[in-house]
This record gives sequence, structure tokens and C-alpha cells, in this order.
Amino acid sequence: MTRLLLDTTFLVDLERGGVELHEAILDEDDVAIPAVAVAELETGVHLASEHRRAQRQAFVDRIVESVEVVPYDLEVAREHGRLIAHTRRSGRRRGHHDLMVAATAAASDRVVVSADQGAFEDLPGVAFLGSSLPGS
Repeated sequence: MTRLLLDTTFLVDLERGGVELHEAILDEDDVAIPAVAVAELETGVHLASEHRRAQRQAFVDRIVESVEVVPYDLEVAREHGRLIAHTRRSGRRRGHHDLMVAATAAASDRVVVSADQGAFEDLPGVAFLGSSLPGS
């Protein structure tokens, strides 16, 4: 069993591809999403056209109901601070939300699944798995 943490890019690719979560992951995997991914997905709902808003909200609701949402807690905050310092020292900064995802993965001993390799590669203590959806 692999403990996975799904990044927003992976979830957006699911939605755009019309793929349901259970089609994209193995049954034996332990899957979660970071709380910040919920914020990013909800932003997409609120920015969507009226025509797409209900469909997008339904997708977000299905995801949140079907997997654990890992909160941004004290342990994640400490990992986040460590990763921010690492990226500043290395001169290779990353997006704030990406580092929150990475910190959540490190704190919860999960592997980040994302289409955005550059956001997560070379971060100490963060395991990364590039995503590809069925049929792609």
C-alpha cells in the first residue's frame, strides 16, 4: 500500500479528462489531499463561468467526500518552515502552495502525486511521483 497525497494539478487533470478518482488510483493505495488543495479547487469553482460552476463544485464535493483531507497543522507548519528555508538557501524558490503540499506530504509520510515535477523535485524529505492518467 502506498500513501499518496494528491496535488491540485493531478485533481484538475482528472476533472479536465473526465476521469473519476477511483479510475486513476489503485484500490490498495491510501489516498489523501492537503487542505490547501481544497482551497485551490474551491477557487476554481468560484472563478468558473455560471455554466461550469455547478459541475466543478460537484467534482470538488466528490473528491472531498471520498478521501481524507490532511489539515495544515503544527507539524505541517514546521515542515513548511523547513522547506521555505531550504528553497531560499538553494536559490530555487517554489510556489507557496506547492511548499504547503510538500510540507503536508513530509509531515504525513505520504508521496506527492503531481503533474508539476519542478515544484517537488529535489525537496529534502519529500517523496514525489509524477502523474499520468489512464488513457494518456
